Amino acid sequence: MKVLLINGSPHADGCTYTALKEMAETLDKNGIETEIYQIGTQPVAGCIACNSCEKTGKCVFDDGVNEIAARLDEFDGIVLGAPVYYAGAAGQAHAFFDRLFFFNGRKMAGKLGAAVVSCRRGGATATWDNLNKYFGMNNMFTVGSQYWNQVHGNNAEQVKQDLEGLQTMRTLGQNMAWMLKNIEAGRKAGVEFPQYETPIYTNFIR
Repeated sequence: MKVLLINGSPHADGCTYTALKEMAETLDKNGIETEIYQIGTQPVAGCIACNSCEKTGKCVFDDGVNEIAARLDEFDGIVLGAPVYYAGAAGQAHAFFDRLFFFNGRKMAGKLGAAVVSCRRGGATATWDNLNKYFGMNNMFTVGSQYWNQVHGNNAEQVKQDLEGLQTMRTLGQNMAWMLKNIEAGRKAGVEFPQYETPIYTNFIR
């Protein structure tokens, strides 16, 4: 079993990374393999709704999104980490997540999902709520903790002083590890994954 933790911050070793690392260490202690992937500092294009991915299976912008998309079968859980910018996830994180989920919804189904956010002071819950919606509309199972999955601090050293936030990350890691083990036990016991109906798409005009 393996969990991918995506660091949507431009800072490789900053606040978001510190939170994800705390969670990853707990997963590792519980026998779950982890990988932290950083989006980086290069510009990330937003989805332009060209639908090229429906024909080719790849995003027209060939960057880290395609790299991760090609590896999704490796992972049983996905953690989306992002810093808060103006009460929302950082722009490059949102662009990355939008494109990744847009053409990989079928690959996401059945995986566990969790959102982790970092902020100096406010906007964490709004960002956390927004990121959770990626899981809710792709047949994923959202993992919670003892509180909202957030840490506070203006830099990594300050986040390390957020004892409640770090404990929340460890509890989140424990919960995800426990759920992954239960899913694996269910598979071995012959519990089948749900068989879904063909999606119906409507709008408010018809």
